[in-house]
Amino acid sequence: MLEKMFKLKENNTTAKTEILAGLTTFMTMAYILIVNPSILSATGMDKGALLTATCIASFIGTACMALFSNYPFALAPGMGLNAYFAFTVVLQKGYTWQTALAAVLVEGIIFIILSLINVREAIFNAIPKNLKAATSVGIGLFIAFIGLQNAHIIVNDDATLVALGNVKSVPVALALIGTVITIALVIRKVRGALLWGILATWVLGMICQLTGLYVINPDAGMYSLIPTAIVSAPPSIMPVFAKMSFSGLHILDFLVVVFSFLFVDLFDTLGTLIGVSTKAGFLDKDDRLPHIKGALLADAVGTTAGAICGTSTITTFVESASGVADGGRTGLTSMTAGILFLVALVFSPLIGTIPSFATAPALIVVGLFMLENVTNIEFSDYTEGFPAFMTILMMIVAYSISEGLVFGVLSYVLLKALSGRAKELNPVIVIIGFLFLLKLLAG
Repeated sequence: MLEKMFKLKENNTTAKTEILAGLTTFMTMAYILIVNPSILSATGMDKGALLTATCIASFIGTACMALFSNYPFALAPGMGLNAYFAFTVVLQKGYTWQTALAAVLVEGIIFIILSLINVREAIFNAIPKNLKAATSVGIGLFIAFIGLQNAHIIVNDDATLVALGNVKSVPVALALIGTVITIALVIRKVRGALLWGILATWVLGMICQLTGLYVINPDAGMYSLIPTAIVSAPPSIMPVFAKMSFSGLHILDFLVVVFSFLFVDLFDTLGTLIGVSTKAGFLDKDDRLPHIKGALLADAVGTTAGAICGTSTITTFVESASGVADGGRTGLTSMTAGILFLVALVFSPLIGTIPSFATAPALIVVGLFMLENVTNIEFSDYTEGFPAFMTILMMIVAYSISEGLVFGVLSYVLLKALSGRAKELNPVIVIIGFLFLLKLLAG
């Protein structure tokens, strides 16, 4: 049945490899189960209900990805989009969280329509080859940077914005040791190397706690690494389920909110699909992604279902690259990750004890894997090389996949036009560039 559904032999993979890859993807994404309810609860939403909503919506979106496209990409409430939902739309602009959910629902419906009429596919295909390779590289470095931050290897600094963390602290030291272990496993070609790296780092952490080297200090973000319970009953979803409200809307302001969700989700998802697909070798000879409509539709259906469940925009997660790096090539990888989101409802006490310093090594090593695509970028032609450079750079320093694409596409269109090579531009990329310019000017 698995062979017929996911075409494992055709994709040169096995059920064991796919399931392990799905487990790796889930482990690197598991933080969303803690972070998303924490962020959205700032609006007054019930935290327990948000955990259940996050798990169910992530399962729906990820299962749709597996069934609609047979790609190993997992979906969950997007980081950045959830912060925009909570802190900008609700706390800053003064909308209720019920109205914000209505905006997410409208966004999802619009995305379903755009996906069915191939608008999103046309945008994907319009991105030039060099920018696609640059997106993969940029996402790789972005992932590695997230890993470094999660482990506090890199920390915030008032003077220089970022700085090296305290390498003598136990979590940082464990993250660094875990990274060495993980890359050693990769070099030795151990199947599921990233997953084993996560587990090995976690076990080392538990040993440090038992021996007194790791001291629990919630104020410093150092929680117990040893689970006190394995299972628990899932919290009720009803406090946030189907609570969308269109009452008291100012239509123009509401449209701005919907457009903001649309823009960030659209280009975050496209950027992730481009980057991870490039690394996995999914793009065809014309640098197009077969079955992309199904992948984009999964994102749209997930967002719509997420709004009904009671959570912010569902998007394709960049951490999917970890599962791809572990050998995931089909929808069985994503289906495994999706099912684990449901399993997490029962095993949330166990999942919640996985520390961020244990998943950081996997993210750092994935960054190395995706950096390999830099050799496919034509840097000698500056009309191609500079936009690629800006894509990579801005993804990291602006902390946003979509902003990296904004600067990459804009510089590509402008340089081609100013250098007398406008004939190399297709109409779709020009339109995208114009919209990006309006977006920057609008702030």
